[in-house]
Amino acid sequence: MTSSALVPSTSPDPFAERTAEVARSTAETRIRVRINLDGTGKSRLATGIGFFDHMLEQIARHGLIDLDIECEGDLHIDGHHTVEDVGITLGQAFARALGDKKGISRYGHAYVPLDEALTRVVIDFSGRPGLHLHIPFTAASIGGFDTQLTYEFFQGFANHAQATLHIDNLKGINAHHQCETVFKAFARALRTALERDARMAGIIPSTKGAL
Repeated sequence: MTSSALVPSTSPDPFAERTAEVARSTAETRIRVRINLDGTGKSRLATGIGFFDHMLEQIARHGLIDLDIECEGDLHIDGHHTVEDVGITLGQAFARALGDKKGISRYGHAYVPLDEALTRVVIDFSGRPGLHLHIPFTAASIGGFDTQLTYEFFQGFANHAQATLHIDNLKGINAHHQCETVFKAFARALRTALERDARMAGIIPSTKGAL
């Protein structure tokens, strides 16, 4: 059985900080996520998986998002439920903080290199979940982190943030570098998509009138 608690954080002020808190509890994980989309990149992360925390830190630092994540998961089995459920809960928090999405840029993209590795990420807060991911990892694990779980994290995020997300690792030999460019490029694409456009103040960025 799954239970979710969303803490309201909406405000009529178009310049108010966009914040949210989401708690999610299942038989496999207990997670609390707090975010400020208009932060300075501060983070407090405790998932029990060191390399995963390092990747989440990239989202906070390079996306200028304040991120506080606590997770108690069934790591005695493996990291799958922890990584997937953090993606789900983070996506829920984004959806809550963005509200009706009035005034945001909506689209974002970024290319990020790290030595020999290069990744491109494109995101659209479209209201239509979709993930297209291509990362030819050169190793099965990085510091105990199963590289297959990268897909599970972003799938959970895209589904629950209701975003279309394209991730392509274009070059890379070192798996650590590949993964880090993915998360950094994701962060930079988020930062662009989440920016408020002064010319779109109070307007939903869609000809349909809803996202």
